[in-house]
Amino acid sequence: MTAKLRVAASLTLLLLIVLCLAWEIWLAPLRPGGSFLALKALPLALPFAGIARGRRYTYQWSSLLVLAYFAEGVTRAWSDTGLSGQLALAETGLSLAFFATAVSYARLTRTAT
Repeated sequence: MTAKLRVAASLTLLLLIVLCLAWEIWLAPLRPGGSFLALKALPLALPFAGIARGRRYTYQWSSLLVLAYFAEGVTRAWSDTGLSGQLALAETGLSLAFFATAVSYARLTRTAT
């Protein structure tokens, strides 16, 4: 079960990174030609190695990090229209999926007290 959660968390995190980059560089950037808002993908790249290796501590803190992306997705889904609004919904869904898998993995791998 933990192996499946680790793969799911790694995949959703990777998809969220790709979505953030594609959104702000090619698909629906704030400015034509891309924007520096694409740098928002950088904090997501930091925990990727720890997530892929199954480090519990990385799962714990990255589950808090991803809540900022959930908040951005909800806010932009509410305010943006067209493709940008759809991408915001995708960001919301991916951040929720990562949060659920990260929290589940952290719970399953905790030590008994």
